[in-house]
Amino acid sequence: MALSDWLSKERTIAEPGFNRWLVPPAALAIHLCIGMAYGFSVFWLPLSKAIGIKESIACPKDMSFFAEIFATTCDWKISMLGWMFTLFFLFLGAAAALFGGWLEHAGPRKAGVVATICWCGGLVISAFGIYVHQIWLMWLGAGVIGGIGLGLGYISPVSTLIKWFPDRRGMATGMAIMGFGGGAMIGAPLADMLMKFFATPTSVGVWETFLALAAIYFVFMMAGALGYRVPPTGWKPEGWTPPATQANNAMITSRHVHLNVAWKTPQFWLIWSVLTLNVSAGIGILGMASPLLQEVFGGKLIGLDVPFNDLTAAQKGQIAAIAAGFTGLLSLFNIGGRFVWASFSDYIGRKMTYFVFLALGFVLYVSIPTMAKSGHLALFVLAFCIILSMYGGGFSTIPAYLADMFGTQMVGAIHGRLLTAWATAGVLGPVLVNYIREYQIAHGVPKAQAYDITMYILAGMLVLGFICNLLVRPVAEKNFMTDEELARERKLAHERSTAGNAGSTQAGYAGASGGAVAIATPTVANGAVLALFAWLAVGIPLAVGVWITLQKAVILFK
Repeated sequence: MALSDWLSKERTIAEPGFNRWLVPPAALAIHLCIGMAYGFSVFWLPLSKAIGIKESIACPKDMSFFAEIFATTCDWKISMLGWMFTLFFLFLGAAAALFGGWLEHAGPRKAGVVATICWCGGLVISAFGIYVHQIWLMWLGAGVIGGIGLGLGYISPVSTLIKWFPDRRGMATGMAIMGFGGGAMIGAPLADMLMKFFATPTSVGVWETFLALAAIYFVFMMAGALGYRVPPTGWKPEGWTPPATQANNAMITSRHVHLNVAWKTPQFWLIWSVLTLNVSAGIGILGMASPLLQEVFGGKLIGLDVPFNDLTAAQKGQIAAIAAGFTGLLSLFNIGGRFVWASFSDYIGRKMTYFVFLALGFVLYVSIPTMAKSGHLALFVLAFCIILSMYGGGFSTIPAYLADMFGTQMVGAIHGRLLTAWATAGVLGPVLVNYIREYQIAHGVPKAQAYDITMYILAGMLVLGFICNLLVRPVAEKNFMTDEELARERKLAHERSTAGNAGSTQAGYAGASGGAVAIATPTVANGAVLALFAWLAVGIPLAVGVWITLQKAVILFK
């Protein structure tokens, strides 16, 4: 059997008795690995001393940027290394948009395997780039090739999870996308430990760490990819009845829109705008959280009524540690929000969930300057934690929103196109926040007040998002696929239907003759045990990452 046949979508269709709770840990295994993209800053300081080891060796001042790219006798600037983040999210969005349609036809297993090869292969190429001190190889490896792996890995489980959990769409996607937010919590401490282990008098230990991470991630990601299964067409959980299309749930369709039509509808671009504005505001906050806390509260963080600029180097070190705890706390709320808000959306609806994000976010943003001036640290921290929970929740709720609007047939591909909003927000948010701050400080505004205007501008963006969300209406009848078009699409996607349109993880699927297929008790028991081990495999590392982050966050309250 050819490898391509073994990875084909028709070979991933689940057999009767398959436990659907095996799919979320498979998705988490991939997302926890690629989520390390958020934690790559842990490598910047060591890599800025890759040649000098103890101290950075600066390149000659008259050396051009392009000469620095190929130089082997001087160290890289952190600003050069920081381009990796831009490449990550640029190619994540591009890959998700370009290959989303292919994924729907090829299936999640093949997409997961390709994502594994790209992400882990990119790390190996980057390791070689560090070894020969060629930063362009790092950009090509982890940035470009790895970024493509990020995009494919990110969207690979979306359509599958929504089809396995039609009764809990938000919760299902929340579980997987939570992993992307949690990847850095596990990966960053692991990378720090590995760099210390591999460090020698002639090496800072980064290229060796890249190779070790590539090997570890390869095992977990391949296990996740091979663990993917898709349900037969028409499958539904036992005892669950799809909601009828009525006035009270008109925002949830039971029909399907093709990718080539969906992205041309006003609904797509309104939701795209909602995500862009929500993420721009959140990512702007995320990028400046640590300096903002330090500059706004200054010496008050350590019991001194002294502005930030008047602190000693030792005192600044103390508040930097507190700010690191603040950043860790925000990461926990970012992760938790992905699961909690997406699950909550199953009860109040996706449109209403975004109304909460945008309205509550507006109130919090306009309140932050007042909290800062009055010195209410606890309220200030709480406001930021809620904002970051809604930032994460925005990512995890959007796939279910798209499934509600456009149906489940091509939701993975539509989600891929929509992720261009993330790439847009990744540029818009940080640029807006950083340049406004620099402009304010350059014109004599004290650092403690330099963020006030920024908060009001971000609040204004959320108002625009609220209006866009308000304008979202059910998709017009003319945009849905006809029965013939849907049958043709399902044939291209190599789908297999279940004759009785029924089944569950316990009862099995209807057989070809329409009679129920009996599932032996040992099969169900074995599926439950396997699901338990799968959840432990992803749950234990995630729990360790949460514990490490909590230990850092405790510093904030001492």
